[in-house]
Amino acid sequence: MSFEQASLLILLLAMLVLFSFERTRIEVVAIAGLLAGYALGLYPADQIFTGFASPVVITVIEILLIVQVLSRAKLFDNFAARFTAARPSHFKVISGVSSLAGFISIFMNNIGAFAITLPVALRLGTTLSIPRRQLVMPVSYAALLGGLVSLIGTPANLLVSNALARTTGAGFHFFDFAYVGLPVATAGILLIAFRIRRLFPEPDEAPATISQGTRRVVVERRVPDVSPLVGVRLSECPARFAIKPHALIRGNNFVFGPLDQSVIEAGDVLLAEGADAVFVELAATQALIADAHLHVLSPDFASIEAVVMPESTLVGSRIRSLEVFHHRGIVVTALSMRAPRIEGRFLDLQLSIGDILTLEGPRTAVAEALEESECLPLAPTASAEPALHSWRPFALFACGVAASAAGLHPDIAFAGVVLALALLNHLNIRQAMADLNWPIIIMLAAMIPIGQAVASTGTAEAIAGWLSLVVPIGHPLSGIALILFLAMALTPFVNNATVAIVLTPIALEFAKTGRHAPDAYLIAVAVGASLDFLTPFGHHNNTLAMGIGGYRFSDFLRAGWPLAVVSYNLALFLLALFWL
Repeated sequence: MSFEQASLLILLLAMLVLFSFERTRIEVVAIAGLLAGYALGLYPADQIFTGFASPVVITVIEILLIVQVLSRAKLFDNFAARFTAARPSHFKVISGVSSLAGFISIFMNNIGAFAITLPVALRLGTTLSIPRRQLVMPVSYAALLGGLVSLIGTPANLLVSNALARTTGAGFHFFDFAYVGLPVATAGILLIAFRIRRLFPEPDEAPATISQGTRRVVVERRVPDVSPLVGVRLSECPARFAIKPHALIRGNNFVFGPLDQSVIEAGDVLLAEGADAVFVELAATQALIADAHLHVLSPDFASIEAVVMPESTLVGSRIRSLEVFHHRGIVVTALSMRAPRIEGRFLDLQLSIGDILTLEGPRTAVAEALEESECLPLAPTASAEPALHSWRPFALFACGVAASAAGLHPDIAFAGVVLALALLNHLNIRQAMADLNWPIIIMLAAMIPIGQAVASTGTAEAIAGWLSLVVPIGHPLSGIALILFLAMALTPFVNNATVAIVLTPIALEFAKTGRHAPDAYLIAVAVGASLDFLTPFGHHNNTLAMGIGGYRFSDFLRAGWPLAVVSYNLALFLLALFWL
């Protein structure tokens, strides 16, 4: 093994570990890896930033711009109203909204499909008394499955198509992925819709309230004189009041000492964790109260939940530093967070992707702040941007899809759609560019030269040689089965674009070694990279679903493993049927 190959493998391993831990921002890891690759001599200076001019990256940017316009349309609100009027069964609702998410994901990125469908799903759940945990996870999985069907459904598909074009002179057609993706998506959506009610049965005590007891939140509340908590030891709180105390503050100072010796006094402030419904009940009985809000008597006052999206400017910030809320008179009253450790006071808590904020303040101000900070409201708010009632954006997008399906390069086809939307005043390009999910885009562009180095340094050939000693990759089905397995094994821990970039050169080397056409191997990479059902951190959709639905890590394993097994075997059968 040469120095370049060894250093590249070490670099890739280090980056994959950092990506999976999420301790450092993904764009920082990607740029650091890109510069490290140059320092190690893996590519020349004139190739460092070629990824930013890649057709794949340009197409992703165009799709994200178009999604901003389509997400303001009222089309899916009408769908929800008509669906509710029909009073369908729970299975039909779950499978229906999941199918909607899957269909939308065929034509846009997975996060966009999830964000557009989620409010519809939650509105249906509220009206039809369906628990949130039965809706959120199926919608997340369906958005991932829908991306398997088309060329633009996920960046992984674009990446493998671009690799095929470099290798053979022609990439995949728009719906080439559908031969495998559509049956797998259909089977997956039906399977999760059928199993989800058994995994998360409707709570007997509150079947009509989707949020009751389903999510744990952290709050900071004051103990009034009449509170039954007065005189209670902190160690007694879990058993008597179903809350877990984290800190006791008296006169702006922490009360230290063992829990069984710390006694709550009137006027103390308690930082505690528990089910959201528990704190509602404690407030109703004057056991724990929040400070009165300045605008509580205003007719425009609202309490709204919002989830921190991957592209949000709030990621990594502490509650005390959220000026986007504070200067508008908005108060963060509760936080449902992923971080296991809680230190300091409530205002010291740090936000991460998937955390859910409970905000109180003027409704219009909350809507403006959420729009500015790129957070997704989980209840209808007055939008800071006017809703679209025109059919023209959908028609223009359909024209772009048709042009791409007819053979026009996707980056050119969707550039025309973006231009048309801007000329018709549906899209403010300057503002929309500022609102893009730049960390994902930077990560994708920075990883492309590193992925190309896997092939140019001979690393892919070396890895294929090692694997050939274990698996008979000369037989096409064996090689494809191994590639599909590797992609599915990596994607629960690393985003699917990175998986595609790393495995594509290896897949091409497999095809070259076995003297087979590379098409089936590359589709196996794309499909495996998107079959991410086992962890909440491999894909941002699952991360958001974990926070919104109040799931535990083990819930993804319980729900995801049958889906992963069925998808793997069905995808392998379809690859052999259509592509070998």
